[in-house]
Amino acid sequence: MRSVLAYLSALVTLTAVHATPLVLKRQQPVEQDPLGTPNLIVNGDFTNATNGWLVQPPGALENSSLCVNVPAGASANASFIQTTNNFTEVKNDIYYLNFTAYASHGINLWLNTQGSDPSAGGAPVGPNLNTTQVPLTTSPHAFSFPYSPANQGDNTTLTIKFLPLSNVTTQVCLSGVSLHRINRLPYVQDQGPAVKVNQLGYLPSGPKRATLVTQSKSPVNWTLVNNDGATVSTGYSVVFGNDTSSGLNAHTIDFSSYSQEGTGYIVTTGIGATSFPFAISSTLYDGLRQDSMQFFYQQRSGIAIDAELADTQYARPAGHLNVPPNTGDLVTPCQYAWEGNVTDGEPWTCNYTLDVSQGWYDAGDQGKYVVNGGISTWTINQAYERALYTAGDAAYALGDGSLRIPERANGYPDWLDEARWEMAFMLKMQVPANSPPQLFNGSYIDMSGLVHHKMHGNEWTPLPTLPDTDSSRRELHRPSTAGTLNMAATAAQSARLWAQYDAAFAAQCLSAAKTAYAATKRAPTIYASGNDWDLGGGAYSDNDVTDEWFWAAAELYITTNDNAYLTDLAANPYSSLNASAIFPAGGFSWASTAALGAISLAVVPNAHPNRSAIINTILTGAQNYMAVQATQPTGSFLTSYPWGSNSNQLNSILTVATAYDLSQNSTYRTSALTGIDYILGRNALAQSYILHYGTKSTRNIHSRLYAAELSELIPQDVLVPRAPAGAMAGGANSSPADPPADDVLVGCVGQLCYVDDCNSYSTNEVAVNWNSALAWVAAWAATQ
Repeated sequence: MRSVLAYLSALVTLTAVHATPLVLKRQQPVEQDPLGTPNLIVNGDFTNATNGWLVQPPGALENSSLCVNVPAGASANASFIQTTNNFTEVKNDIYYLNFTAYASHGINLWLNTQGSDPSAGGAPVGPNLNTTQVPLTTSPHAFSFPYSPANQGDNTTLTIKFLPLSNVTTQVCLSGVSLHRINRLPYVQDQGPAVKVNQLGYLPSGPKRATLVTQSKSPVNWTLVNNDGATVSTGYSVVFGNDTSSGLNAHTIDFSSYSQEGTGYIVTTGIGATSFPFAISSTLYDGLRQDSMQFFYQQRSGIAIDAELADTQYARPAGHLNVPPNTGDLVTPCQYAWEGNVTDGEPWTCNYTLDVSQGWYDAGDQGKYVVNGGISTWTINQAYERALYTAGDAAYALGDGSLRIPERANGYPDWLDEARWEMAFMLKMQVPANSPPQLFNGSYIDMSGLVHHKMHGNEWTPLPTLPDTDSSRRELHRPSTAGTLNMAATAAQSARLWAQYDAAFAAQCLSAAKTAYAATKRAPTIYASGNDWDLGGGAYSDNDVTDEWFWAAAELYITTNDNAYLTDLAANPYSSLNASAIFPAGGFSWASTAALGAISLAVVPNAHPNRSAIINTILTGAQNYMAVQATQPTGSFLTSYPWGSNSNQLNSILTVATAYDLSQNSTYRTSALTGIDYILGRNALAQSYILHYGTKSTRNIHSRLYAAELSELIPQDVLVPRAPAGAMAGGANSSPADPPADDVLVGCVGQLCYVDDCNSYSTNEVAVNWNSALAWVAAWAATQ
């Protein structure tokens, strides 16, 4: 929280300069009507006396104000007014509390809103507004307090406490108390220029394509102009027609034949449309290769972030090392039994604590999840492992000294070092040997060797929150079969990659992997509950772990050459090598991991008798994705846009790029490079979803570390920076569900279902699995 002096200064500026409360900067701000209706406070103008209020001590009306005499020396909780008509606060919305107040002597107010969360079984949650130093003077002053609730608050009350002076009774008078949510309408979506390009640019030897949005039914002439204003290439667009992914009419433009390196290129058209500038460069993706990985260092838990490595604005103390107010993660208990009743439908808990420090903060929250950590760790490890079996010096570019991380000079490859930070956390999430039985489906069973699905605080923390200031109760959630298989797979992969560098760590990983895999044979159906989604973290529920079995068995077989794992592979349904099952439409994900096992079996030399067939499955899967891409005018591999759609696009690129590595067929390379264009601006919104990469790049990421849009608006919040270069938003979501999206994306179509708003967690959040896919693709593209 900012200092009292800074807070007071901001408060004075906020209330003195603006006749109406500030609103977040929007594409079309509505300064004249910033607040929505209705007023959530009943009788805030006190025209009906104190109806709707509990007043202590009893007050009186004076000149349309409610006045209360605050006794000298009373306790802090003795004098207050509180609403009796409760209201609802929506998580991650924005509200303004407004009122006018003065006092007979200088005195402070304490503002508080508090309710209960229905998804937490109706349990009380921490206050969404909790401001303790609001100074009054003898002159009436209009106050305006914006805030953003961290937790859903049903049956919420507003309490305004009067903090007494020690030596004199003070009269406090209030009037015009109101509470409104922000009004985001009308809203005009910025779709950027009609010519949509990769705003970073293009490789000299790669495809160079753009999309033109126009109602024209005929080809349109286009011109490629260099930085000096000279025409260097011309042609005509190809009419595509209606793009069902956006509802817009589109043409495509292809200038692949031009290969001169340079910066500041633009595409202009005969209808007056001009693209954003871009480069043509053989080193185009070198910076993104590093920046996309730098994101993980800055997501690290349990370590101070060094200004020399991450830039001064991103430096912060270590978080979650049991230094107050933190309650974890060195000593972390399980959920309370009552919480288990809410999340798992039975009073699950455990009788031990674990050190689950290290790891990455998963997304915009500061939870840590084994399932999402699994695919993220695998992807970073696989980027390095893939490079080992690729001609040239691809692995060198991922080696020691390639990243700005503390381990950059330890003699080990930096990409493996970064993945190890998460792997170390996942190893710690394993249930200790010989642990007492734990509750599952009404019976107590041995969960030794299984892995806790996730850990996080027992309620959401506000946006923004720095990790070292988090006071929530950090908790372990019930072990799951999916989480255990994720750990087994990534630990087996890590074991073979670390064997030549750190034999002891490699042995630890392999031992843990074998123990975890064996434990899932005893407990094959402990599925993470879909109800465990709002006690401070997401659910990551998955009731089909056949794919995780395939993946884990594959990694263990490659590492050990043990035929027992080969036998398990043969018995798995995915051994039929159905390309459409292993590489589902829209790309693989944390919940669909058979592709990870197949890619490892294809890329890493091993004795699997059907390895050639596995390679052909990957080629077929890639061809399926390319067939979809051929029907899209933007290079997209998607026909629908789920939560985190950018990672679906990138995982499809990963598949197609792997097909190129395995076959050296250039059609796969062309397709993969074309797919990257979508992420960097060749889409309906001309939106580069990677921060600081492109003219119109995402700014207002949903993250407790980087909620600058809120910290600039709300004086009582801690100041935080915007997310660093290389962080990527989740992107278009055909079914968006958060306060900004609910306001401004109603009826949106596909690629248009995105809003660059800090509170839009369904379209604008970051996540480690999304950035790991970006890092893999950037590393691959940098070698092309």
